Amino acid sequence: MPLAPSFAVMLRTEDNVRIDAAHTPSRGSRDLGIVLAHGFTGSLRERPTRRIAHVLSGFGGVVSFDFRGHGRSGGESTVGDLEVLDMDAAVRHARAIGYPRVAVVGFSMGGAVAVRYAGWRGAIGEVDAVVTVSAPARWYYRGTRPMRQVHWAIERPLGRLAARVGKRTRIRSRGWDPVPSAPHEAVTDISPTPLLIVHGDADSFFPLDHAHQLHDAAKEPKELWIEPGYGHAESAATPGLVRRIGAWVTANA
Repeated sequence: MPLAPSFAVMLRTEDNVRIDAAHTPSRGSRDLGIVLAHGFTGSLRERPTRRIAHVLSGFGGVVSFDFRGHGRSGGESTVGDLEVLDMDAAVRHARAIGYPRVAVVGFSMGGAVAVRYAGWRGAIGEVDAVVTVSAPARWYYRGTRPMRQVHWAIERPLGRLAARVGKRTRIRSRGWDPVPSAPHEAVTDISPTPLLIVHGDADSFFPLDHAHQLHDAAKEPKELWIEPGYGHAESAATPGLVRRIGAWVTANA
């Protein structure tokens, strides 16, 4: 099946970073916008993200975007800190083009950013529902081999060079100062916005205790889906799972 057509958009963040984005018009509800956020080193132009946008467009219009430092967006990645400003630009765009209801759906790093953004901005109602998929609950986790490789890419000059050349991801060399709130801290401020936490029991990056830590810290309304056999983030997400997420968003946003 061909993927739904999307239209290129260029956004600007509050700190004046250029963000490459795309709008996939709705094949379903005309009043629901879904902001789709990829994981670290991902892109809206990669096939897994495009496939997810296509499936979600059956439920609402989709605004997908590349985080700063990724793909054709400007700036450098701060790996979950200033990326809340990128999500804010995408949410504001969804509102500006006429969607009265807006949900955010984030994968891995994008899931952590969705939680932090909703906690940061949720008190004034920017988003109507939040979905976080395969997200970490806490920073600096090195308990799995893939995450040790991620930290090498972030912290070492050779790793940052490899990410730039191999994944078109430009990572800021200086660390966080101050350290941003961790997802398990920010998640407490999302209520009363509905929250869905999705995690696979075959995730090779973050074990299930991350999902449980997020869920335990969150206030109602909240849901936790533990998906048997599901791996990590966009590349492992089946159309069936994405349709279930779309249906949840439609019912809760």
